[in-house]
This record gives sequence, structure tokens and C-alpha cells, in this order.
Amino acid sequence: MRYSQIKGTGGYLPEKILTNADLEKMVETSNDWIIERTGIHQRHIASAQETALTMAEKAAQEAMSAAGMQPTDIGMIIIATTTPEKMFPSTACLLQQRLGIAGCAAFDLNSAACAGFVYGLSIADQYIRNGQVKSALVIGSEVMSRVIDWTDRSTCVLFGDGAGAVVLGAGDVPGILSTHLHADGTHKDVLSLAVSIGKPIDVEEALYMQMSGNQLFKLAVTILGDLFDETLAANALTKADVDWLVPHQANIRIIQAMAKKLNLPLDRVAITLAEQGNTSSASIPLALDSAIRTKKIKRGDMLLLEGFGGGLAWGSALIRY
Repeated sequence: MRYSQIKGTGGYLPEKILTNADLEKMVETSNDWIIERTGIHQRHIASAQETALTMAEKAAQEAMSAAGMQPTDIGMIIIATTTPEKMFPSTACLLQQRLGIAGCAAFDLNSAACAGFVYGLSIADQYIRNGQVKSALVIGSEVMSRVIDWTDRSTCVLFGDGAGAVVLGAGDVPGILSTHLHADGTHKDVLSLAVSIGKPIDVEEALYMQMSGNQLFKLAVTILGDLFDETLAANALTKADVDWLVPHQANIRIIQAMAKKLNLPLDRVAITLAEQGNTSSASIPLALDSAIRTKKIKRGDMLLLEGFGGGLAWGSALIRY
């Protein structure tokens, strides 16, 4: 049997930090309110020169270094992003050019939003399992600060910028045990970002992300709870078999609810929310990279990754690290 294994991880965060105190001067909000409702203390904001491409490149270089690989070892590049460098060529193709590895498959995933990294991980896993590629770069990279209405206190306090990357390689010992992907377009209006291609739309709608926070919260708790049950059942495992939860960093209350669902203490949950905010598709690989580099997650640990986002789309990955 051929399996996908995590060979290395990497991450990048912009230097600029926007604190809750800074936001108090921009919109009608308060540090205490933001922390109580979201768990976020600060977020990183990309400079004018930084894009999904430049951040993805830095995260990829870190991941390849950790894996002991060169760009020429990479057989596929998948970048999950809702804020691409261009509509086309894909950010993945632009990264491929920078890495000097023309010829391998390279494409973006922008349809799954915050669940995009898990979607990308699942696709790369299938290509490695069936022998078509030996290794793959899977990256989440977002400049959410450019699609946020900074006068809307319900959304501008939530998001930040950054990139996280994972190098997957083939091996004969199980790494990624299973992935589970879902979507439900009936909830299309809960979280969306429109573009002006296809039909005329309102300018404000085209520029800024739209979110129904309360509705999204309720859906996420129910959806993710069912997703955990599905993932464990598919592998004939119990909650006690999970060593670490690596969740999408959307809201501390959702993360706490998911930890409770798995009977995991919060010190067994990879959390970067307070320092980074919600970085959309970058949040899971950034949290994973942080937990690995701080030696919290160790080789042999069983990891459960989960993400949910616009679509609605959601997914999980069960991984023996």
C-alpha cells in the first residue's frame, strides 16, 4: 500500500500587527467585547507588497526545508485561497514559476474558502495514493484584509493574513488515514464573497465579504459534530484515539465546543486564534505548523483536522503524524 505522509510544514505571517486596541480607534468596538465573543487579541496584516503568492512562497520554502526537499522534488502544487494573486494564471502556477519547476500540476482551490486547505489535502492524498505523484505542496494563503469592510465591526475584528504549507510525501506507513469532504449550497448566503464576472452586482457586494455570523456559528457546531462522528466511524476509532485537534481558527467558542465533543482538554487543541485571528484557508496549516515547531505535536500522534467555510463547504482529515 502507498500512503501520504506529512514530511514538513511551514508558515508565514506578515510583520504588521493590528491589535484590538487599534480596532477600538477604527470602529465602535472594544477589546473586551472582541475577546469575549471571538477569543482574538490581534491579527497580522499584509503590507502593500505582500500577496497570497509572496506569502505562499515563504511558507512553502519553510515546509520544503523542514521536509529536507528541494523544489525539484515536488510533483504537485495546490494553493487554497479566496484572495488569489490573479484570477488566472493561478497563484499555484505563479509559485511554480518562482520555484523553477515547470511541468508539474499546479492549481488553486478557491471554492471551499476556509475549508480549502482540507480539500487540497484530500486531493493531494489521492494523487499520492494512486501513484501519480510522489510528493505535493499543499498551501493555504490569504490576504483577507483586502476583502473586509473595515467599517463593519461584525467582520473586521475577525480576520487576518498569512500562509501555511505542508509537504506530503509517499510512504508505506499510514499517514493520512482518511479525508471527508462535504458541501451544501442551500447555505450559500451565510458566508460569501461576490465577484463582478457573469452578471452586474452591487459594488459593495463585489468588494467585501458578507457573513451571517450567528447563523454560521450554529451551523458549524452541528456540522462539525457530525463530521467528527463520521471520521472516527470510518476508521473504527473512538474519541480516546485522537491526540490532537487541529481546527479551523474561526471562533474560540466553536473550538471549545469541538474540543468538548472529542473529550479533549484545550491544551490538546492547536490554537493560534488569539495571535492570528481567522486566516481562512491558512488557519489550519498555520496552527499545525505552530504546534509541530513548538514540539507539542510529536511523531506518532493522531491528529484530527477540520475546516468549514463558504459554500457551505466543510471537511476533515485524520492523520497519523
